[in-house]
Amino acid sequence: MTFVKVNNPINKTFDGLMNELFNELPVNFGKSIREDVLHFPPANIIEKADQYKIELAAPGMEKADFNVKLDGKILNISAEKKAETAAENEKMIRKEFGYKAFKRSFTLDEKIDAVNISAKYENGILTLELPKKEEVKSGAKEITIQ
Repeated sequence: MTFVKVNNPINKTFDGLMNELFNELPVNFGKSIREDVLHFPPANIIEKADQYKIELAAPGMEKADFNVKLDGKILNISAEKKAETAAENEKMIRKEFGYKAFKRSFTLDEKIDAVNISAKYENGILTLELPKKEEVKSGAKEITIQ
């Protein structure tokens, strides 16, 4: 029995595409998936002595576009930018600006003082301040030996 190698141009194109896809992935592939497919804005979570801070990068939005709700122990942050309509006498030549709706959820623990959570939007960053409860804030306590 003789094996014959078939040179199929469709397979060659497919193999070339697969090699390009898997061997030459860009460095920021994960970032691209998060922002383009999942519509998650990047978030920073910072812990300080008296509070936690969550920062979400959401440029181009306005305060009215955001919705922040606390449902039990789940902090839901969502935003939706309303589409702008062009004036009748304008013709859009190229449109690259696009705003996508997103929703992020964070689970809060019992250390957070849920009543005093605050939020502000400034320079494209939504900042939420989550203060810690008093008993959690207190630092080390010295115990005397009797």
